[in-house]
Amino acid sequence: MKRSINIMRWFMPGLGVKRWLLVAILGAIVLVNGISRWLTDEGTHFRINELVDNIVGDVIPADKISFLFMALGVVLIALGIWRWLNSIVTAVQPYGTDRMIDALIETRLKRGYKIVTIGGGTGLSTLLRGLKRYTANLSAVVTVSDDGGSSGRLQKELGVLPPGDIRNCLVALADDEALVTDLFRYRFREGEGLTGHSFGNLFLAAMTGITGNFDEAIKVSSRVLNIKGRVLPATLGVARLCATLVDGTIVEGESNISHATKPIKDVFFDPPYAAPLDEVIEAIRDADAIVLGPGSLYTSIMPNLLVDRVAREVEASSAIKIYVCNVMTQPGETDAFTASAHVKTLLDQARANVCDIVVVNDQLPSKLRSIYAEEGQLPVLVDDAELTKLGVKVVRAQVISETQNVRHDSEKLAHVIIEIVDDAIANRASFVKFRQSGPKEPAST
Repeated sequence: MKRSINIMRWFMPGLGVKRWLLVAILGAIVLVNGISRWLTDEGTHFRINELVDNIVGDVIPADKISFLFMALGVVLIALGIWRWLNSIVTAVQPYGTDRMIDALIETRLKRGYKIVTIGGGTGLSTLLRGLKRYTANLSAVVTVSDDGGSSGRLQKELGVLPPGDIRNCLVALADDEALVTDLFRYRFREGEGLTGHSFGNLFLAAMTGITGNFDEAIKVSSRVLNIKGRVLPATLGVARLCATLVDGTIVEGESNISHATKPIKDVFFDPPYAAPLDEVIEAIRDADAIVLGPGSLYTSIMPNLLVDRVAREVEASSAIKIYVCNVMTQPGETDAFTASAHVKTLLDQARANVCDIVVVNDQLPSKLRSIYAEEGQLPVLVDDAELTKLGVKVVRAQVISETQNVRHDSEKLAHVIIEIVDDAIANRASFVKFRQSGPKEPAST
């Protein structure tokens, strides 16, 4: 059973095995045809067909021999190439074919799009979990303004930046996600000072102490976990997220903002200046696509855009800019928000054009809708006309899953994002080709 699975892995999309197998089969056909023609030109005739008919004619009907032999030939060629590859791999790779296939898959992922994701919370890790199947050129820009739970305690007690959202992204991008998820999400339920802390947060805090730098701690942890892509804190500065409500009230701290009793007017940092990482700016400038969200509008996405220069760099980037709108409204943050209200708030707060395309869910939740309604959460209404007025393209897609929660499905969402990038890259290539070879000015007479 395991060997069958290993064989099938050779035929995963993008490895190049199928196309070269077909090339080998085509080459064999051309070679045989060429030899046959040469022998015929030389006047040599082999009565092979008559010989074969005499041997198998009593067993196989004459009209079936051609098709049977063609099928058998394809099978033998494929088997021969497969065994040849297996022999080479076994000779040069002591760990067998698995590592060779993994290396081929890794090569394909390294040729993938350069995608920058911006956000935080569970939404960003959900997106990354899907995108890592398409590309290894991922840069996750993550907010570090969380001041609640284990992250908040570590920040206050040890002076490290909140590691919670960073931990979630590292887990999502890890090579052996199943084992790492269990380990990094494990929360201590007893022990003085340990209760409530997750192992992943303590691991990052310990690494910060060892390396002396939070950014370096993330890089070392990334190597330990063998992640696909990289995780970048939006800033290494300590910036407290605050919100101004419509009545002028100031709410301090991310954990308190979502419990606001009145609508949010805007959010800001205290102190107001937060310097970006150089790697963040470089990633944005080099990106093929920039994806904002999914996640809490005010407390997961906006804190990244409040970091100095980040929003302006996103606006100036030639990358396609995609905003993944939330599936459900969030009490205290986006009560009664439509899709256009989400986009308008994003553009107004960022003070920059950071969105070309908005991805909205086109499948209303069914199983858990009533439970969410009791908590004041409703499906986000998609108002296409208002979105069009904001100058963004709307992409409707079924991108949710309903298990214990209503949230984006990582595979569905990643597939939609890659399709958008594919189309954008293809359109730009067509436009450049048209500009280079399009209609020329008429010659002067």
